Order: sequence, then structure tokens, then C-alpha cells
Amino acid sequence: MNPGYAAAAARLFARKAEGPRFGIDRMRLLAAALGHPERAVPCLHVAGTNGKGSVAAMLDAILRAAGWRTGLYTSPHLVHLGERVQVDRHPLSEEEIVAYVAELEPIAARIGAADLGDAPSFFELMTAMAFLQFSRKACDVSVIEVGLGGRLDATTVVTPEVAVITSIAMDHCEILGDTLGQIAAEKAGIIKPGRPLVVGRVPVEAETVIARIAAERGAPVRWVRQVYGNDLAAYPRSSLEGDYQRWNAATATLAAEVLAARWRLSPGVISAGLAAVDWPGRWQRVRAGGRLVILDSSHNPEGAAVLASNLSRLVAETGRRPVVITGILGSVRARPLLAAIAEYAAEIVLVPPDQPRACSVGELRELIPSAFAGPVHAGRVETLFPGAGICDAGPPDGVVVVTGSLYLLGEVLTRFGPLDGNR
Repeated sequence: MNPGYAAAAARLFARKAEGPRFGIDRMRLLAAALGHPERAVPCLHVAGTNGKGSVAAMLDAILRAAGWRTGLYTSPHLVHLGERVQVDRHPLSEEEIVAYVAELEPIAARIGAADLGDAPSFFELMTAMAFLQFSRKACDVSVIEVGLGGRLDATTVVTPEVAVITSIAMDHCEILGDTLGQIAAEKAGIIKPGRPLVVGRVPVEAETVIARIAAERGAPVRWVRQVYGNDLAAYPRSSLEGDYQRWNAATATLAAEVLAARWRLSPGVISAGLAAVDWPGRWQRVRAGGRLVILDSSHNPEGAAVLASNLSRLVAETGRRPVVITGILGSVRARPLLAAIAEYAAEIVLVPPDQPRACSVGELRELIPSAFAGPVHAGRVETLFPGAGICDAGPPDGVVVVTGSLYLLGEVLTRFGPLDGNR
């Protein structure tokens, strides 16, 4: 490890510990102080309740298949902080993070000196690193994933070539609103006047709100449902597994088609990019001592339906119920996820991730449906995954699924070491 990295990362995460701070005024101040690096590289802007990371990775893969040098900004990271900022899928190194922290901290201090409330947050500093890195590495184009919501997210300082809304569902309701319409309005905050918009499969209530806001801003819209209909067989495929990834592939395809003329994204290039996309933790199959382990990032109510579909297919494929290891942030998310898990699991192992919002083992136990007849255990990542390529959960020949929180997946991947399997 770079000797200065631990200290630099600690100072960054100390800002995160202050809690989420929404609004784009601080990011505008920071971007102006840096000379507006967000304007240096054309970008695609991706929001949505679920699927935005996968769609961002798909668009990055498509653009790279066409020969472009790409920047990719996503969150959160699974294992290493530098995963959030990638150029041609090469993450920020520890040395680069140390250098950026040294560069940005004095600027952040000057901004905060005038008004402490304007001091940049952790996410805003990471966003600034992304903009600077993509500019300095001479990227041709970047793909920027929204952190949370859209209207008040730091990334919304960009003016994209195309905006994308992947899905709308009930999540982060305490911040974004408690109806689909309110949440859709927050996500639609990324729509810029005259810039095209692509919308994935969203509920009718959300469609109505998005269509109204797009019309007000003169943004032409392409809707996945209008182009591909409801027959999944008509949807594109990618290297990522699961029905929902076909919805994401359709969304990415429409966005790429909007860009086709300028960026030389032919149907063949789009197909090649989708076939090559690499996005860990999305129903990702790996091997641990010959046994199958699946790493899955389903983490909210909409994801619970996807998880149930994938678990059903897995049971049909293997002829046995899996051991499911899960840890979840918040009871609103935990209840539907545990209902899906209980329907298909042979046993459940409860492992709260190291996050303040994580449900305790006791809270998770109470939310498991009473009809579940299998064993329920508390576990720890270090004992379930004691070394690289080793998984000690359940019977030695059992299938294991890890799901419920990206933070839990990150802790597992940290223990697991280099993976042998499909990404």
C-alpha cells in the first residue's frame, strides 16, 4: 500500500461520516474553482433506482468496442476506492488518489472558509476526481452514474450527450419521496434542455412524470417499452445474466443508437460491447474449491422480484436449494428480500455488513417469513470465507448465493481474493 494512501483515504471517509448532503450548489462551486473539468469531456449521464451501474458499464463497453477512450464513474465501490473512477476500465491507483486528495483539500478548505456549509462532501470530492481524471487522461467520452436521485445529485452539473433513466421504484423514500411520481421527478432532474433522453422499463405513473418534464425541457425521448414491447425474447442480450439485464441491455442499446452518428456505434459494435461487458456482483458466478458461489447485488424492493426470478431459475438449473448468505441495509429493503430468499433457500446465513444502517441479526430474524422451515444462522464473513477460493458455508457440495447489500459483497470479495469465474 502507498504509505500516504491510508491517511488520504481516512480523510476522505471522514467527510462521508458527516452524512449525506444533497444539492448541487457545492459541486458548482467546486467545479468552478477547478476550471470546470466537467465540461472538458463529452458524457452520458445515467440515473435510475436499479440497473444504472449495469447500464453505465454496458455503455462504457460499447464505446470501448468502437475504439474510444472512456471514463467511467460509478458508486459505491466493491473493494477498492479507486474502482469508482476508471479510464478504459483501469481504476484510480492509490498514488493517484493521494495526489488528488493533496490537490483538492486546499481548494475545499478555501471554499469552506467562506461558508462551512459549502465545504465539499466525500462524494463531491470523488466526483471532482472523476472529472479531472477523465480530462487529464484525454478521454474521448465518459459515462457518469448518478449517486442518488438526480435533481440534487452532484453529478448533475454535467450537460450530457444523452441522459438515461434505467428504472423507477420505491427506494430511498425518506430522501426522494414516497410515491413513484415523486421519485420519477427527482430522477428526471438529470434531463437537460434539448438533450435526448432514454428511459428503461418504468411504471406508468413514472412515465407520465418523466414525459411531462422532458416535454417542458424540449428533450426528445426514446422509451424501451415502445421500442421493444413486453416480449423479453425481443430484447438484446449481454454477458450479464438475468432477465433484468436484458432490460438494461435494451436501455443501453437505445442510448447507443442515439449516439450512433457521431460516435460510430454500429449494430455490430453495440452487440460486441454488450457481449464483453464486465460488471462484478450482478448475479456473478464464481468457483470456490469446485463449488458454485453466486454474488448478487439485489438490495431493494424492486430487486427482490429480480432475486426471486434468479433464485427460481437457479433451483431449476441445479436441482437443489442454495445456502443464502445475506445482509441488508434497513427493514424496508429487508422484508421483501427476505421473503424472496425464504421461498427458495435451503438455509439462511445472516451477516450484517459493517455499515451503520445495516439491520442487526435480530432484526433480520424477525423479518424472515414464519413459513420458512430451514435453519437460520448468524455468520461472519471471515469464517464463511476464510481464504482465497474457500467457502465454508453449508455443505461442501452446496450452492451458495451472497446477496442483499453491495457492502456485503465488497467484504466477501476482499476475503475471497482473485476470482475464478464469469464476471
